[in-house]
Amino acid sequence: MSDFPTTARVVIIGGGAVGTSTLYHLAKAGWKDCVLLEKNELTAGSTWHAAGNCPNFSGSWAILNMQRYGLEMYRTLATDVDYPMNYHVTGSLRLAHSKERMQEFERVAGMGRYQGLDMPILTPKEMQEHHPFMETHDIMGGMWDPLDGDIDPAQLTQAMAKGARDAGARIERFCPATGIDRDGDEWIVKTDKGDIRCEFVVNCAGYYAQRVGEMFKPFGGRTVPMVVMSHQYFLTDEIAEIAAWTKEKGHKLPIIRDVDISYYLRQDKNGLNLGPYERNCKAHWITPDDPMPEDFSFQLYPDDLERLEFYIEDAMERVPALGTAGVGRNINGPIPYAPDGLPLLGPMPGVKNAFEGHCFTFGIAQGGGAGKVLSEWIMHGETEWDMWAVDPRRYTDYADHDYSLAKALETYGHEYAMHFPHHEWPAGRNKKLSPVHDKVLELGGVMGAYNGWERANWFAKDGDDTSEEATHTWDRQGPWTQRVKEECEAVRDSIGVLDLPGFSRFKLTGTGAAEHLRGRITGGLPKAGRMNLGYFADSRGRILTEMSLIRHDEDDFTLITAANAQWHDFEVLKAGLPEGLSLTDHTTEFSTLIVCGPDSRNAFQAMGTESDLHATWLSHQSATVAGVPCMLARVSFAGELGWEIHAKNADIPALYEAVRAAGAIPFGMYALNALRIEKGYRAWKGDLSTDYTLFEGGLDRFVKLDKPQDFPGKAALMNEKQQGSKKRFVTLLVDAGDQDAPYMSTIWNGDTVVGETTSGAWGYRIGASVALGVVKTELAKPGQKLEVEIFGERRTATVQPDQPLWDPENARLRA
Repeated sequence: MSDFPTTARVVIIGGGAVGTSTLYHLAKAGWKDCVLLEKNELTAGSTWHAAGNCPNFSGSWAILNMQRYGLEMYRTLATDVDYPMNYHVTGSLRLAHSKERMQEFERVAGMGRYQGLDMPILTPKEMQEHHPFMETHDIMGGMWDPLDGDIDPAQLTQAMAKGARDAGARIERFCPATGIDRDGDEWIVKTDKGDIRCEFVVNCAGYYAQRVGEMFKPFGGRTVPMVVMSHQYFLTDEIAEIAAWTKEKGHKLPIIRDVDISYYLRQDKNGLNLGPYERNCKAHWITPDDPMPEDFSFQLYPDDLERLEFYIEDAMERVPALGTAGVGRNINGPIPYAPDGLPLLGPMPGVKNAFEGHCFTFGIAQGGGAGKVLSEWIMHGETEWDMWAVDPRRYTDYADHDYSLAKALETYGHEYAMHFPHHEWPAGRNKKLSPVHDKVLELGGVMGAYNGWERANWFAKDGDDTSEEATHTWDRQGPWTQRVKEECEAVRDSIGVLDLPGFSRFKLTGTGAAEHLRGRITGGLPKAGRMNLGYFADSRGRILTEMSLIRHDEDDFTLITAANAQWHDFEVLKAGLPEGLSLTDHTTEFSTLIVCGPDSRNAFQAMGTESDLHATWLSHQSATVAGVPCMLARVSFAGELGWEIHAKNADIPALYEAVRAAGAIPFGMYALNALRIEKGYRAWKGDLSTDYTLFEGGLDRFVKLDKPQDFPGKAALMNEKQQGSKKRFVTLLVDAGDQDAPYMSTIWNGDTVVGETTSGAWGYRIGASVALGVVKTELAKPGQKLEVEIFGERRTATVQPDQPLWDPENARLRA
């Protein structure tokens, strides 16, 4: 075809709501030389059969941002692009059967208020005023979202497609991508109509995303961690009562989401649409004898209404009018699921200039925001909001097919589940085990998963309730509380040991490695034999990541980061890596024991080590402990005298036994979190995220604006230094009641929102609830009284001096 585009700046594969939204946002921003490829007609995949519900509600700060933005965009889109759409803003009611569900609603309502959304909590009587056909006798109350509603998915997609075309972008329908190749810095996207050379390529292929993802494997890609689930909803015939009510009122009924039972029920024309997320759910195309067809466009699975019987019966009790009408039509279609049910949106792991935007379980509600975020990532390499919650790099090599299937079934069947702070989901576990995993279990370890690695959260004793049900609470108190207190006291008063497999661990070597690092981090490098923290900023001076920099020689470094950051941080280091430098990942070869407490030096002496146990804080050395070779790092995230023992996996069991024989008491991740927050130590992607600059995050001492290297973000940080920061990091003591402040709890000064918490926990050494957060600069002064909104209650909080709450002089740490 003579007019077929042979070059483009961006090629997007997939013409559903997310692909067209990405094209629309790119074109609106002036990136006109972009092409979207669709194998059939636009909306032929999951978009075609989507119900089109558009909620604001989400327990995820990132998802809430995306949905809020998208719904706001949709309300003016028809006018903006001159394309008519059926978009009904009906409002919605979320029902609560329990105190815990009401608390979840209060928390989301608080996050919504921060983002400018009003989602009030209602009594059953108030809810019935919105929906007179609903029975309310068995519910405690609920939440009202006045901006919820439903939109026609096909019209939405066509509207964004029109807007993209009008801005100069190109859409090629009936043009599947058949392959991918690479020529230098250019991608070559192959189609039956010809090849397209481009700078960036984007996988927005919906439930075909895994198949498209295979094309990128020769260039560093991986098998996309996803499973295609069967989602059903059905439409009733017309219901006379509803038709009459709608005619009288002039608008539709609000959507009902009975989240404790697990379904939504909304008006469709003058009937009802019931969509359950059933526990006995089903995945498709997961075995060799049930392969994914080459083309499933505009097709559905056979009806399977038996799976829905329980939910239909419950919904008929909730809204008896449902039982008066027959089933007009059943929709049973494919919907892609990542293991946690959140999208895979962002840079494609391991592949330069490739991106992903797929696995949307609520793709219509999130499509508008997804296009904004993905276009920002493509154009600028960074996004307005921190989007780690959906970043594809959050899943590493443990997320194989078995894991993805187990988690997809679990997540779909608990689509509306509450994500309690002490609850660990049981599916897909034991993917990566510590060399002393069995011993940790024998000692009572109650485990959690961290980038696939099993770590003890706390250690139970005989008689403690370790059931999953015991964790279904937002409260601080639980079977773990006394044990975590004892573990913290052991670290404070004697000696504790934490088995910590899975630290992300990289080696950077080669002539010029030090100078390269100086040009990447905001601060300085340690001397040989020393270690320090290094911070990487994006172009805006925002916190991209934090690494421990361990320097062995002039150009020989070990870089250690959070377990979850493994693929993210490897790519941060790999970006712009000069020829001649070697960067390698050794995460799975080594493990770590944290040994800390006032008796730890005596314990090492008892174990027989010739190492210098009086080497200063932030030093490291090759050592032999209990006859085992290792590296000792004089550092402690717990804020007590202590060391990290880094050793090969095969040597960890002997070291663990020796440390325990020397008196160390095992402690877990809950205790470590409590101990670190008393010291004001930040956690990655909570306190440390691209939502904050380094100055806003209180990391001034790690920024050297006077060094000659022009590190990323330097200009932005220099400008902020001159102009002053609008907000600052603070430590708060909170009169917190029964719950500590969750991530992104709103901070108030009188009736004004002035900031948010980034983490919160009980400090067992100081006997108080602590929150870390960010507030307006003028309020970041010791003694300032504020309020933190915790599950709907405003709790008094006091800004503390800019120093650790525990051992402010670091005397114990440096002892």
